[in-house]
Amino acid sequence: MQFTTTRRAVLCALALSAVVPAIAPAAESFPSRPIKFIVPFGPGSGTDTSARFFAKKLQDLTGQAVVVENKPGGNGFLAVKYVLTQPADGYTVFIGSNSTLAVNAALFKQLPYDPVADFSPLTMMMRSPAMLAVAPGAPFKDLPELIAYAGAHPGKVNFGAGSAGYQLMGELFNDQARVQTVYVPFKGAGETMTAVAAGTVEYTFAEVTAVQELAKGGRVKVFAVASDKRVASASDVPTFSEAGLPGFEAYTWVGAMVSHKTPAAETQKLAELFTQISKMDETRAFYERLGATPMTGGPQQMREFQKKEIELWKRIVIQAKVPQQ
Repeated sequence: MQFTTTRRAVLCALALSAVVPAIAPAAESFPSRPIKFIVPFGPGSGTDTSARFFAKKLQDLTGQAVVVENKPGGNGFLAVKYVLTQPADGYTVFIGSNSTLAVNAALFKQLPYDPVADFSPLTMMMRSPAMLAVAPGAPFKDLPELIAYAGAHPGKVNFGAGSAGYQLMGELFNDQARVQTVYVPFKGAGETMTAVAAGTVEYTFAEVTAVQELAKGGRVKVFAVASDKRVASASDVPTFSEAGLPGFEAYTWVGAMVSHKTPAAETQKLAELFTQISKMDETRAFYERLGATPMTGGPQQMREFQKKEIELWKRIVIQAKVPQQ
C-alpha cells in the first residue's frame, strides 16, 4: 500500500511538472511599451515630417505610444550618439537621412560613428528627387542650353546649395554633364531659393516642395527632376533623361535604423511593421503630395541603397576636391 501511494505521488509530481511549462506566463510580446523615434533635425524638417507620419501609423498598428524626439545639431552626431548609447532593445529607433547615413561618410575624415556597421536597417521610408531650379533671367532656356553655356564659360556659372547634400548633387551634375560650375553656400533651402529667384546664382538643386510654389509664381524656372520617372505633383517637369542628361538621378531620403546590437527578433519585428506602413495606400498618397515616393523593399533594399550612396558621394568628394571636415 505504501509503495502504491508513493508511486502515485511520483506520477502526480511528474504530471504536474509536465503541465507547469504549459501554464507558465507567456513571454512578453514586442513591443509592449512606448517607442522613441530620434530625429537629428528640428521640427518641420522633411525627416521630422516622415518620422511623425510613421509614428502615428506604428502607434495604430501596435497600440503602443510612439514619441518623436528631435535632437538637432552637430551634423547629426548628437542624435546618433544618443541612439547608440541607449539600451539596444528595439525601443529606440533612429530616423536618419541621406546626410547622416551617407553624405557624412564622404565629408568627414574621421566620422565618430559608422553609418553602416553601427546600425541595422529597418527600411527606407521614402526618397525624394531633387529638382533643378533656374533663375528666371538666366541666359539659357532649357537643360541642354545650360550645359552648353556652362561648357563654354567654365568657372563662370554659379550654383547655390543650402546643405552639403545638395552641394554634392551640384558636383555630381558637373561630373556627368562634364562642366565646371562654382558652388556658392547658403544657409538652408529657403535662402538658396531666394538667391536663385533674385538671380544671385544661376541655379540650384532643391527638393520638390521648395521649388514648386516659386515655379508656379514664375519666380524660378524648373528644367528637370532628378529621378527615374516624373513626379505626380509636377507631372509637367521632365526627368533629366528626358531633358537631355541621361541617367542623372539624385535623391534626398529618409530611413529607419536601430543599433546593430539590437536582438534579431526585435529588429525583424520592427522591420516588418515599418515595411507594412510603407506599403499602405495612405503612405503613398502622403508622399505623393510631397513629390516623394515611399520605399517598400525593407532592410536589404535600404542597406544596398545606402552603400551605393556612400560610394557615390565619396567618389564625388574626391573628384571635385570638396574639402573634408
